[in-house]
Order: sequence, then structure tokens, then C-alpha cells
Amino acid sequence: MSDSAGVGGSRPAGDPRHASHTNTSSPRPNHDQHPTFVAPSDLLRPRVSQRRASKAAAQLSPADVEQLEALRAIRGFLKLRRSYDVLPLSYRLIVLDTALLIKKSLNILTQNAIVSAPLWDSKTSAFAGLLTTSDYLNVIQYYWQNPDALAAIDQFRLSSLREVEKAIGVTPIETISINPLRTLYEACRKMLETRARRIPLVDVDDETQREWVVSVITQYRILKFIAVNVTKETQSLKVPLRDLNVGTYSGVASAKMDTSVMDVIHMLVKKNCSSVPILNDDGTVINVFEAVDVIALIKGGVYDELNLTVGEALLKRAEEFSGIYTCTLNDRLDTIFDTIRKSRVHRFVIIDEDSKLKGILTLSDILEYILLEGLENDESGV
Repeated sequence: MSDSAGVGGSRPAGDPRHASHTNTSSPRPNHDQHPTFVAPSDLLRPRVSQRRASKAAAQLSPADVEQLEALRAIRGFLKLRRSYDVLPLSYRLIVLDTALLIKKSLNILTQNAIVSAPLWDSKTSAFAGLLTTSDYLNVIQYYWQNPDALAAIDQFRLSSLREVEKAIGVTPIETISINPLRTLYEACRKMLETRARRIPLVDVDDETQREWVVSVITQYRILKFIAVNVTKETQSLKVPLRDLNVGTYSGVASAKMDTSVMDVIHMLVKKNCSSVPILNDDGTVINVFEAVDVIALIKGGVYDELNLTVGEALLKRAEEFSGIYTCTLNDRLDTIFDTIRKSRVHRFVIIDEDSKLKGILTLSDILEYILLEGLENDESGV
């Protein structure tokens, strides 16, 4: 599947009103724009907004009421649209057999410029989950813990990925899917409940009664679908982030340019996150190392470059890297949805007025807020 990507707008100095895009394809510090990061938050944990808690016995402001009404309208829209509706008119789908060697799977992903693919078990003729960058990180972690087994890595097959998860003690990512005719709201709820960032659409053939993979929809595609089709409602989300308690602001792993890539991989696996902010000596975020950056280092099945520093590894990043998207606590979801509509973005680095790290707003955070905020007030008609 391909998406059209726009150019992220920059924010004038001192103007915190709009989400912005910082191009940091080079690992060298950019002294004009300073991003900030936070690890993704746990999904579906009980959320009580600080703003809501302090106003529990008070009447909601007009802005609060408008925000809640917009959220209800967006949820209503998701309940009326099918998961299939998110797909573009033309797209490409690559499905990998679980019997495939991991080295070959890596080559297929890099050659096709994709970071995930559905898995298929040819023995049972059934959908077998989704291959993502997290799986490659788990494999790297496994061989780091078991260096004697590294010589046999070329014989490692995708069917052994679940065994690797058990061996290194990480929580297995649930194998979820949804029928393309089910509502988009159901798909979103499934993604939140299972901490998945994407969900395969799997149908059943009427004649053979066997499963077949239709496509995969991602959080980004869903949020962009919302931004494009319910613009009026997203433009009504005018309460600033500082009053929403959305995003993660503590327990954030960070690194520096001279940190080893393996140390960052350990952070990604331990925190179950997809990125780590890179700070300079005074705490300013100058770049971000993403899980997908690891793929560029191990393509071809060569794992020697994992010994590089973060700075050296980022020099190998593809030129088409879209950059780092930033916002402040004064930003609102209306401007953030506008950025999602225009550009391919997977997270926003939240910065303060000194461009220091405050937090990260992930697509998971936004989707969780859209689906869950204000549900307790729906029956009361607030």
C-alpha cells in the first residue's frame, strides 16, 4: 500500500500553536529545531484526565463540551464504516510463508521498502500472524543472549519466532485479525486491547471455507482516514494537550550519539517501544533512533554493524526519512490531525520552550483518546 506524503509545516519561532515537522535525516545536531521524546504508553490503562478530575463537580466549559461532542461524532463515524473502507483503490500486499528463512524475509522487506508483512502457514493453510520490526529485535536479542547459536542464524525460520519470544522472556504479541466487513470501530478497539499498531484484514473464502489475507490496516491509515473524512469534527478538538493527559511523560528511555546500537535495541525490547530519543549533553533532543533503523543495519543478514554507535548507524539511514515531528503541550489535536492528514507521521515528540524532552505522543495514544475519552459521560448526555 502506498500513501501520499505531504511536507510537514514548520512552526515559527515562539509560536506553539501548530504541530511542526523537523527534518533531521542527518544525525548531526540541528540547533534551530530541538525535538523531544517519550516511550509509548500502556494501552487501555485507566485514564483520568487531570482536567476532568479537577472539574468533577463543576460544569464543563464550552471547549470541553465541544471536544466531547466531536469525539462522539468521530466514534459514530467509525461505527458506520467498514474496515475495508480504509484501503486505497490500489495497493500491494506481500504475504510471507512461515517456512521462509528469516534472512530471506529481511531481504524481501528491504527490497519492497516495507516494515511488516502478514504470515501464512502453508501446512494448515491459515493466517499465522504479522511479521514486524519487533520480531527482528527479538531475534537480535536472542542471539545476543545466546552467542553460540549465532552461527546457525542463517537457518532460522519465521516459524520459530514465538519460541524466541519465550526464550528471551518478552510478552508475545497477540495474533489478531478482523474481517474486512466488520466496523472500523471494532478494528480500533481490537488494536488497543492487544497493543497492536496494525491489524490484518482476514476473510474466509465462501467455497473452500479457508482464510485469505485481504490487506493490513495501520493506526496511521486509520487516523488519516478520520482526518480526511471528518474534518469538521477533528477541527473541533481544541483543548490543548496539557489539559488532556494524552501521551507519555515519564519512564522514557533515551540515548546519546555515542551509545551503542545494541544498547538501544535492549531499550526498545525492554520498553516495548518503537523509538528512543537521542539527546545531546544538555538534554536537547537532536534525533531519534527508530526500530526500523535496525533493519537497514542487518539487511543481507549481516549483524556486525550492530556494534556501531547510534551516530554511525544514523548515517546509514535512508535519504527519504521523513524527519521528526514535534509539538508542544500548547498544541491541540486539531492541528495534530491536520499534520497527520498531510504527512506520514508515526509519533510526535513533545518539547518545552527550551526544546527539551517532555514526552512522546504516539498514534496509539491518539487512537486511545479518541475511542475512550468521555465514554463514561455518554449515558448521562454530557
